[in-house]
Amino acid sequence: MRVIFLIGIIAFVSPLDAQTASPSVSPSLEQRIADLEAYVNNSGRGADTSSSMASNIGGPGPGHNAWMMTCAALVLFMTLPGLALFYGGLVRAKNVLSVLAQCLGIAGLVTILWWAAGYSLVFSHGSPFMGGLKFAFLHGVDARPNTEYSYWVSQNVFAMYQLMFAIITPALIIGAVAERMKFAAVLVFVGAWMFAVYFPIAHMVWGIDGWMNGVWNPAAKITAIDFAGGTVVHMTSGWSALVLCILLGHRLGFRKEIMAPHSMVLCMVGTGLLWVGWYGFNAGSALAADGIAANAFMTTTLATAVASFTWAMLEYALRGKPSVLGFCSGAVAGLVVITPACGYVAPTGAVIIGVAAGIVPFFACTKLKSWLGYDDALDTFGIHAVGGTLGAFLTGVFATAAVNPNLSVTLPGSLNPATQNGLARIVGHTLWIEQLKAIVITILLAVIGSAIIGAIVRGAIGLRIAPEIERQGLDINQHGEEGYITS
Repeated sequence: MRVIFLIGIIAFVSPLDAQTASPSVSPSLEQRIADLEAYVNNSGRGADTSSSMASNIGGPGPGHNAWMMTCAALVLFMTLPGLALFYGGLVRAKNVLSVLAQCLGIAGLVTILWWAAGYSLVFSHGSPFMGGLKFAFLHGVDARPNTEYSYWVSQNVFAMYQLMFAIITPALIIGAVAERMKFAAVLVFVGAWMFAVYFPIAHMVWGIDGWMNGVWNPAAKITAIDFAGGTVVHMTSGWSALVLCILLGHRLGFRKEIMAPHSMVLCMVGTGLLWVGWYGFNAGSALAADGIAANAFMTTTLATAVASFTWAMLEYALRGKPSVLGFCSGAVAGLVVITPACGYVAPTGAVIIGVAAGIVPFFACTKLKSWLGYDDALDTFGIHAVGGTLGAFLTGVFATAAVNPNLSVTLPGSLNPATQNGLARIVGHTLWIEQLKAIVITILLAVIGSAIIGAIVRGAIGLRIAPEIERQGLDINQHGEEGYITS
């Protein structure tokens, strides 16, 4: 009966596939069944492997494509409206629209850069440190899969999915510099920062020939792993945010005036949207609707819930009251810390990571900031830099091949880059050392790059708004609008 069922499926899909593929040799029934099995198992069809076998399925897989388009929308949902409302609720009422405008402005600017060169610089072949221009202006990026990254997802869908990561990363930075940075300076800084920091790090970690891509580059010199962006997204943005907020200086009235969030309701709504959207961020990074995605979905849920609870209970124990802000901050910290690990760790590892995510960023936000005196307005450094760094390290401690066969030594070496570059042999042993190497390189590039760009922008057009504008608020002065009309 199974054979009859498979033959029926093949008979149905073959006329459709004939429009997208014309193999020189007609595949046999066994080869056609092998292709269907490859689709279900998210492995290469005959035409994608070293085999000379032809394939009757020339295009993308509809199920995996649908999953990735959904995930791309979810990741955009994280920035617009998730991050915009999360940050918007945390600032004072006179500055809420400035945060929304910065998120929207960054989304448009980064999209243009991604189309022109960004996607190519990250995901085309080049040097170990930066890709080339093969896909500049998205040339050749069409519905056919780029099998170096996914056998079954259209390359244009993959490109748009990765664009959403590129959008949210610099948008995270604005949390540290909220309420005092010029809108023009934000755009100029972000434009330069993408080329100096984001594109190189993303290529090194995720590019097929990237220097630190331990999972997919058989020649990687640093065999680190980052499933969904601990180094690429959270460390680059968080450490850059620290540099930029130091360059800007304190807000007027810092530590003298109350600067409480103007709407914890908006903050809570934004947190919920971030949490939901993060499933596209983490589970989507499997680039397929497969078992690895399922594991990432589970571990993301566990770590986030545990971290949210842990942070609030720390407040309860130390201050006598668990705040909604504590629950929200803990949830975001849990999401950040589990991000690089979600596709590599088991449930118990995720719970331990969640506990750590509720404790370490809590003290970074409540104690470290006070001790060092920097004005990280919305705790971008404490959550994203500290949390991202913690997550990258703990990934090296808790990663296991039991939940991700791409880390396994049991796969044939010719099919598994992690075996060829030695990653598979150190998983569960000394992988944390490779993670530390990637952490140091990411911090150095983010800090040095941001310091140079920030100094240049400050000298050219200025970073900070005038004191009288800061007192009155950015909304009416920078954008000619007010978030709330009270009269």
